[in-house]
Amino acid sequence: MGRAMFTSPVVPLINRVFFALLDAPLVGRIVGRGLTKIRYVGRRSGKTVELVVGYRRSRDDIVIGVAAPRGKTWWRNFLGEGAPIELLGIDGTDRIAHATATRDERGRVTVTVRRT
Repeated sequence: MGRAMFTSPVVPLINRVFFALLDAPLVGRIVGRGLTKIRYVGRRSGKTVELVVGYRRSRDDIVIGVAAPRGKTWWRNFLGEGAPIELLGIDGTDRIAHATATRDERGRVTVTVRRT
């Protein structure tokens, strides 16, 4: 998948739809089982960014698998020592945590979120 797909003007519309679904009382509980919103401040831009991401739990951690990482840049904010991240609405509450991104030998990217 090319980078153009993720820079398409349709992407913000899709994000708004998923934000609304996650915020809906009944639907949000169902959709929220595998999706959540995250918020972070970009390292270079200093801008606050909110995204909907898919996740899974691994013991006490939240693990975000980044699909098509070459076409996305958000996860790079968490390389190296990582950075603060907010998990919005997970388990019914907002939580501040620490996220670290890693890339494996096949180029797959995982962002591991540890609650602080």
